[in-house]
Amino acid sequence: MKDICVFFGTGYEEIEALTVVDILRRGGLPVKMVSITGEYNVTSSHQVTVKMDALFDEIDFDQVEMIVLPGGMPGTKNLEAFEPLMEQVEAFDKAGRPISAICAAPSILGHRGMLKGRDACSFPEFESHLEGANVLKQPAVVSDHITTGRGMGAAIEFGLAILERYQGKEAAEKMAKKIVYR
Repeated sequence: MKDICVFFGTGYEEIEALTVVDILRRGGLPVKMVSITGEYNVTSSHQVTVKMDALFDEIDFDQVEMIVLPGGMPGTKNLEAFEPLMEQVEAFDKAGRPISAICAAPSILGHRGMLKGRDACSFPEFESHLEGANVLKQPAVVSDHITTGRGMGAAIEFGLAILERYQGKEAAEKMAKKIVYR
């Protein structure tokens, strides 16, 4: 399987980003933490610095299975302002390739018209940015090739939804039990 890439900009929300990485790696899926800053160490909105697996320029997007956008401020704004990443997000959407975003980050997809006619969720303060979406109050929502999550408190559910996409409902339920989630 190709890599699931979680993209980190300065000011990312660490729980949303690292919970997804943790759950997917526990599930045996190939995950890369990717910096858009040009540096391997990226600092979160709460001053937690994490060393990335790769820099954006090192990624071959033909070898990427899914793009994951964590929220956080100013992390979400930094992701959206990084045009090379936005070009890839748009290309993935156009091709129907998987994209996931949580908390404030679904607003990025809304701003680009990718949520029109789809079910989606986000952090409550960003629901107005989900342009054209049927906004749901669920922890995680899968609608075609796009998965969205509400926020830090929904990070486990969001990670499990991604795991379920690749390994099925039974594997996600088994993981939830293993991590003492449900």
